[in-house]
Formats: sequence, structure tokens, C-alpha cells
Amino acid sequence: MRSKLLSLKSLGPGLLFAGAAIGVSHLVQSTRAGADYGFGLIWALLLINLVKYPFFQFAPRYTTATGETLLDGYNRLGKPLLIVYFIITFGTMFTIQAAVTIVTAGLASNLFGLSEDVILWSCIITFISFLILQIGKYKMLDKLMKYIVIILTISCILAVSIAIYNNQNSYSFAQILPKGSTEIAFLIAFLGWMPAPLDVSIWQSMWTLEKKKDIKSNYNTKKALLDFNVGYLGTIFIGVLFIVLGALVMYKSGNSFDTNAGKFAQQLISLFTNNLGSGSFYIISIAAFTTMFSTTITTLDASPRVMAKTTELLFSKSLRINYVIWMLILASGTLLILTSFISNMILLVKIATILSFLTAPFFAIANHLLITSKHTPKEWHPTLSLKIMSFIGIFFLIGFSFWFLLSIIN
Repeated sequence: MRSKLLSLKSLGPGLLFAGAAIGVSHLVQSTRAGADYGFGLIWALLLINLVKYPFFQFAPRYTTATGETLLDGYNRLGKPLLIVYFIITFGTMFTIQAAVTIVTAGLASNLFGLSEDVILWSCIITFISFLILQIGKYKMLDKLMKYIVIILTISCILAVSIAIYNNQNSYSFAQILPKGSTEIAFLIAFLGWMPAPLDVSIWQSMWTLEKKKDIKSNYNTKKALLDFNVGYLGTIFIGVLFIVLGALVMYKSGNSFDTNAGKFAQQLISLFTNNLGSGSFYIISIAAFTTMFSTTITTLDASPRVMAKTTELLFSKSLRINYVIWMLILASGTLLILTSFISNMILLVKIATILSFLTAPFFAIANHLLITSKHTPKEWHPTLSLKIMSFIGIFFLIGFSFWFLLSIIN
């Protein structure tokens, strides 16, 4: 019975979560962490995954227990909470979309070689993503996601294994606490999207609700939590692999990642091909590009979907801005931002990830209040240990946010 629950076919929103999470946070931020700090930030990766775990897990817990999304729950807690969510999402969704799109564009430029213009590639990728979502073919990508993640995981394991075998240097496993405003800014950016921004918990609840609507799946709370745990552990494992790869290949090598999206993509792919051989170029390039492309589609779909739902809850159905209009707004705003950051992908990613970290306390507190409220059936309230983890996580996120802000002031 347990093996059946863990079969690929039975995995649903948990793997969608993994697919959405394994993007900029892993391919860009984790690899940079290894390249710049060696193995010194593994503590940060493990700690932030532990800190954020309760708040992500509350999404499938609440949705399967109540049959409604976290947004419906926020509305039950009061309109002001939903208004704050609307403002935060509107203020961050453009930079998030721009960050994942420009990385995808860099990988596309490196893979297809037709043009080095990342703005052109960003336009093409956004347009194709829009068409796929309108035609309704995203379900096909959902089915492919599990295989994409598996291919990327196997590639990472092989690349790391070969890099360890070929390594002639000794490395310190001493953990590092960054100092100075620049290093602290990178740490906060690294934590911001590892394994994903906390607002992805809202997306997770919507995916969970869709899965629950499928009567054949019999997707109950126990299955949802197991499904989520599998996906979550997968994101942690792959994150560690990317740190190790960056540390083994680039740390103290005298090389650093380029801020240009196209050149960064070349460096990223070379981390694999230098270890697996030049013949692996297309396999790795396709796996990395498809992973980021699926993340781009996911974010282009999820943000408009939650904004449409939020306007529906805040106003009457007749006044709501629908899903397609929100998607057009997001696409337009994204391309506008990209024209301002065409030469500095790293800065754009830093802005997006820091904003995500600074807004994380809101989602942590909101999810905690909801899962422990009268709106969640008593039998599915979190255990005492999970509540303690949640409280510690909230204080951690608030404390690190103040630490970062004070480092800027000083």
C-alpha cells in the first residue's frame, strides 16, 4: 500500500511544488552559494527549509481538510488580511516573473543559439507560455514534470559524483556566517527563494484543490501530506547537490558567475559538461531549460490565478478582473522590468529574492493563524511540535529581516 502511495502516478501537487521550486533558487542561487562560499552555506539551506516547512505544509493540510484554498481561509480571517495579500502580491509578482523569465531566456539562448538577445527570447518564451496556458496544454507539462525533475536529479548526481572523483583539492566544511552588507544581502536573497517564496503556499493550496476535485484520486489529507513531503525533500536534496557542484568546480578557482543571463547559462551548463563530457551538452541544456521553462509557465499561470481569485473575494464577481486580463498585465509588466535589467540578471534576481524574504513573515503568520483557527477542523490542527516549529520559524523570519535592514542602515 505504501509503495502505491509513493508511485510516480500518485504524486500530484507535491511534485508540482518541487517543479516550481527547482528553478532560480537551485540553478542560480544554490550554485552561486557553492561557487562563492564553498560548502559554507549548507547550514543556511538546511535551516531555511526547516524554518519554512510548517508554512508550506499548512497549505495541503488546510485545503484537503476544508475543501477550500488558503485565500478563502484568509478571507474568513478578515478582509484586511486579504487586502494586505493583494498589495504584497501585486508588488512582487512582476519581479518574480521577470527573474524566472530572464534565466529561462539565457538558457534558451545558450541551447538554441539563434540569438543572444535575452529580451527577444523573453518575449518569445512569454508568448509561448501564454499560448500553452490558453490552449490548455499545461496538463501535458504537469505529466512531463516528474520526468524532467528525475532527469535533472540524475544529471546532478552524476555530475557531483564525477566532480568528487576528479577533485584533487581539499575543501573545508566549516560553515560561514556572511558579514558586511553585500554578503548579508546575498544570504537573504539565497534564503528568500529557498526552496521557494512562501507565497507559493497559496499556489500549492490551489493545486491541491484541483487534485482533490478528481474523485478518482481519492486525494485526502494523509495522501496530500505524504505527497508534499516527497516533493519537499526532493527540493532540499537537489539544492544541496547544486551547492556541492558549485563548490567543487568554481570555489577558489578565480572564476565567478557573469551577470549577463546568456553568459551565466553557458557557465552553468559547463559545470555539467566539464564533468559529464561535452556529449552531455544537449541532455543537460534541455533538462535545465525545460525545468526553468516549466517554472516560467507555472508562475505566469499561478500569479494571475491567485489575483483573479483575490479580486473575486474582495469584490463582487461582476467587478473582478479575470485570469486572462491579469496574465496580460503580468506579462506586460514583466517585459517592462526586463528592459531595465537586460545587462544584470544577478541584480534582478537579488531584488526579487530579497523582496520575497522580507514579505515571508506575513505569509508565515497568516498561515499559522489560519491552520490553528476555528476554520480548520480540530483533528487537522498541527501537532504541538509543528506549532513550536511554526513559532520558531516566525521569529526567525522576522529576526533575519530586521538583521538585513539594520545591515543596510549601518
